[in-house]
Amino acid sequence: MSPTVTTSSEANGNVSAATARAAARAAVEAEKTGPQTITLAKALNTAMADAMHADESVLVFGEDVGMLGGVFRITDGLTKTFGTSRCFDTPLAESGIVGMAVGMAMNGMRPVIEMQFDAFAYPAFEQIVSHVAKMHNRTKGAVKLPIVIRVPYAGGIGGVEHHCDSSEAYYAHTAGLKVFTPATVADGYRMLREAIDSDDPVMFMEPKKLYWSKDQVDLDALRAEHAANTERGTSSEGRAAVARPGTDATLIAYGPSVPTALAAAAAAAEEGRSLEVIDVRSIVPFDDETVCASVRTTGRAVVIAEAHGFASVASEIVARVQERCFHHLAAPIRRVTGFDVPYPAPKLEHYYLPGVDRILDAVDDLQWED
Repeated sequence: MSPTVTTSSEANGNVSAATARAAARAAVEAEKTGPQTITLAKALNTAMADAMHADESVLVFGEDVGMLGGVFRITDGLTKTFGTSRCFDTPLAESGIVGMAVGMAMNGMRPVIEMQFDAFAYPAFEQIVSHVAKMHNRTKGAVKLPIVIRVPYAGGIGGVEHHCDSSEAYYAHTAGLKVFTPATVADGYRMLREAIDSDDPVMFMEPKKLYWSKDQVDLDALRAEHAANTERGTSSEGRAAVARPGTDATLIAYGPSVPTALAAAAAAAEEGRSLEVIDVRSIVPFDDETVCASVRTTGRAVVIAEAHGFASVASEIVARVQERCFHHLAAPIRRVTGFDVPYPAPKLEHYYLPGVDRILDAVDDLQWED
């Protein structure tokens, strides 16, 4: 994880501005190694550390995020570097965590809070929907709530009920919230920095099964990109990405389903079929332009998501593409999603989650003339 500089005052949670600046310099110098292979967990950890170095109003808190570093160790080392006044543990009370974040954000802080597991966030749903999402509108823009709510979500880790929910539709349906979900290591860093910079509240949905996925990235380049975007007032926020080009059909996926879509596209290529893969990245705001440009070119589409299919984000994507691309479609849009049942026991989750075979079966059903 990110290099740490520790003093006796930090151990007591009293980190001076000078100490923070020294830690920032040490971290930046130590990280100047060029491209390196890191995990998504490391990218997220580095994004928070860099944001905390850059802005003393950024702080991190939640259940076990302090000295333990979180259940998935995403906050590892932050308390040692910044002290317990900047990264600290809270009681097991999600509604209290979010409520405290609201008060802090109203008074100039930029809290980054962790819900630990997707379904653990439900006790805080009242706070998120009634206050986090509505405060800016309620005050006619006078009060902003720059809160990032990190939610490790979805399945694929052999977890039990309450630990593998795909809850993104609840938040996407709530006006006033942005909803981001990175699928790559680089996007983990890039999108979390942008979420922390945002003056609007962001539900940051982290695919927990991808935490230990690895890729070669250049952290210095990502830092430089962020600095340049900040100076220009631009970002990648709200933009989808073409994860794999193709010509025959479009696979539209986000978060934990992106690697599965890429695996399906690779398998289809062996059978002579060219599938384009779109990584949605930002559920809210949604990038109609990139998604629809792909579908207008290929004429066929499959939407892939782990969440239940009924009344889902996948349903919304199908509706949006259908409305905008109707005259370009050669076949009805298909969905491959989790089944409309409670999340199954660990030994059965591979039946529930969208897989390569289910995706290729859906592609085969796209009314191919040959």
